Amino acid sequence: METTASFVHHLGVFASDFEASERFYTAALGALGVGVGYRADGVTEYWRPERDTPSLSLERARNTVTTGVHLAFTADSRETVDAFHAAAVAAGGVSRHAPRAWGEYRAYCAFVSDPDGNNIEAVHKETS
Repeated sequence: METTASFVHHLGVFASDFEASERFYTAALGALGVGVGYRADGVTEYWRPERDTPSLSLERARNTVTTGVHLAFTADSRETVDAFHAAAVAAGGVSRHAPRAWGEYRAYCAFVSDPDGNNIEAVHKETS
């Protein structure tokens, strides 16, 4: 059976400082064309305007904070990776790796720590 569905439907991140994380994710994902699809008290969900999956759910942590996670988001171009990195850092993220080509992965990527130290990446796969 062939399917066009995404492998991942949604992911959840539980933030210690919800407001700081919401600023970070709104800016970083906005640079990738991903916006706020839903917002309620202590929950913000992000998805592309034309499709609500896959999505990222950001939630105010009640007990356990998400740490040690590496999330990679698809970017349409090198310029989009650059915009992601700039927006994420401007919104309080800490650069782990500035945008550059990673030959071993045939990709152009940037890595930024979110407010809880999670490794957030934008990746543009290249054919050569």
